[in-house]
Amino acid sequence: SHELYFGADADAVRNATTTSPEYVGPRALGAESYDPGGLAWDSSYAWRVDEVYPDGTVKGLVWTFATADFILVDDFESYNDIDPPDPNSNTIYSSWIDGYEIPTNGAITSEEMPPYAEQTMVHGGAQSMKYLYDTNLIICESTLKLVYPKDWTAEAVTKLILWFRGNSGNAADRMFVALNGTAVVYHDDPAATQLSGWKNWVIDLASFGVNLTNVNSITIGVGTKNAPAPGGGTGKLYFDDIRLVK
Repeated sequence: SHELYFGADADAVRNATTTSPEYVGPRALGAESYDPGGLAWDSSYAWRVDEVYPDGTVKGLVWTFATADFILVDDFESYNDIDPPDPNSNTIYSSWIDGYEIPTNGAITSEEMPPYAEQTMVHGGAQSMKYLYDTNLIICESTLKLVYPKDWTAEAVTKLILWFRGNSGNAADRMFVALNGTAVVYHDDPAATQLSGWKNWVIDLASFGVNLTNVNSITIGVGTKNAPAPGGGTGKLYFDDIRLVK
């Protein structure tokens, strides 16, 4: 079996015995898991696993990790290329609902063939979301239904940040983020789609003007929401690392 130790002080975990508060308890073979519950924001933790043999116990190494100083909305890292109905499927096109086969929506945020998420132009990690847009006489939106995080007041967060990348060759247009389908905030630059290089868009959560304790969806759009107009254009954007911060 195993003996598990867990705590906020690495030295205490290293020196702990079965009588110490850091001792979690035994874990049988086949049940090697432990849920520590909610952890503190921006903090360090340590754990140790001792191996229990019939002739004695071997003390394990101390491992550490740090919790984030932000709440993750989406960093696009969890998506895979396994198509439904496979139970292991978690494709980006199943989560971010865009304009695929919808003639009134000009947003496409998934490749038609694997890899479905963008894996070359990324801000952090290994994946981002490529966003093809067309705003001529149609809307342009991609929406993520939220299971977590829905309480956008937790940990006293006050701002939504997302990284995006445009291109000077894109058709000039405005960008927006909408919560719950109706609360809209536009980027300050009316030609934000043409901004090249990764840009950090910081939005004051209060500017959405909605109940932030129950946010059920986030939409990224191009153009004017619910107001398709002639003369729009096309382009390509990238989005990554959507977070809530203090």
